[in-house]
Amino acid sequence: MKNLGDMMKQVQAMQSKMADMQTKLETATVTGQSGGGLVKVTLTGKGAMSALQVDSSLMKEDEKEILEDLIVAAHADAKAKSEALMAEEMKSVTGGLALPPGMKLPF
Repeated sequence: MKNLGDMMKQVQAMQSKMADMQTKLETATVTGQSGGGLVKVTLTGKGAMSALQVDSSLMKEDEKEILEDLIVAAHADAKAKSEALMAEEMKSVTGGLALPPGMKLPF
């Protein structure tokens, strides 16, 4: 029975670390950019967009499509950074144990 007790302590510790990670991700932010910094998108650690900055030089009617493409690219950059942050936090929770591809926590 000692092994079961130890396992339960480990599960409780992991749950506590997961809760701490969730809190940290809610307050963390990442910023992606495109066009050499002309467009910046800020996301929370959980992927919600919290800010968008567009340089005024892009505010021309004939450059609408360029601006749209730059916003999408900046968002993709920020999303990649957000996912990297989440992966790093998960590594600290799981003790460096790599999860199988496609398996994401929390479930």
